[in-house]
Amino acid sequence: MITEERGWRSKPSFMTWTARDVVYVARHHWLPCLLAVGFLFVVCVESTIQMVPASSPPFDLGFVATRSVHRVLASSPDLNTVLAALNSVLGVMQITYIIAWAWLMEGRPRATITALFLFTCRGVLGYSTQLPLSQEYLGSAIDFPIGNISFFFFFSGHVAGTTIASLDMRRMQRLRLAMVFDILNVLQSIRLLGTRGHYTIDLAVGVGAAIFFDSLAGKYEATIMRKRQV
Repeated sequence: MITEERGWRSKPSFMTWTARDVVYVARHHWLPCLLAVGFLFVVCVESTIQMVPASSPPFDLGFVATRSVHRVLASSPDLNTVLAALNSVLGVMQITYIIAWAWLMEGRPRATITALFLFTCRGVLGYSTQLPLSQEYLGSAIDFPIGNISFFFFFSGHVAGTTIASLDMRRMQRLRLAMVFDILNVLQSIRLLGTRGHYTIDLAVGVGAAIFFDSLAGKYEATIMRKRQV
């Protein structure tokens, strides 16, 4: 904010702050302050961190955090198969809710439109930048939806689809069911990292993409409703 005195531009307002003003901002605007500190930290880390050599595998903090999970699954193929089956059940559940229940049974297309937006975008981005498969990947022939064959890493359709269903459940005040899906989504994320089926960024963007396209689908619905009322 620039203030003016006697027709001339003065200093930016923060240059005139007193210690009391700084304390006020820190107390009442703590989130921007926290984000500013985070921004400075990220700038410092990004400008000093050593790049991963081309001959080395990608570094993923989620892979580091789930090393023990990966060791257990690698040493127990049967357990890996069981978890893949359970994850496939969750995949069928989310599709059943998004399409069969929300759209066909209740006549609410927003979740279905969100999924169409999202998975089209995922296909474009996944094809545009094809990331290498981790050498530690633990596949399963019964993994949803296509089994142990090729797939796009970026971004996670598993996490995104479950998030779409959860958002719709919250919109309909099905809060307990939404919480169940959120918990299953967290467990699913741990499994995906443990099997090296996705990088951490795939999971984070999956959640963000679901929220973004849900909002976009809502705006699309509102636009259609306005056109019908004209």
